Amino acid sequence: MAKLVCMGDILKSLMRIYKKSDRFFHLLVGMPSYDKYLEHMRINHPDKIPKTQKEFFKEAMDNKYGPGSSKC
Repeated sequence: MAKLVCMGDILKSLMRIYKKSDRFFHLLVGMPSYDKYLEHMRINHPDKIPKTQKEFFKEAMDNKYGPGSSKC
């Protein structure tokens, strides 16, 4: 007989898959992970305020393509 699966368990599994795939796709295209950055800041620099997600990715794009470059 099949086990009954709780919707909460399904949602947790889907979120876990999404988070892992999000990190994978960022690595695939050469973008750093904001989650990893936040974890690093929390552990190594608890006294500093981390960048917002928008600031973090803007800096990553500037580092990759140069500041002010046009991105299509």
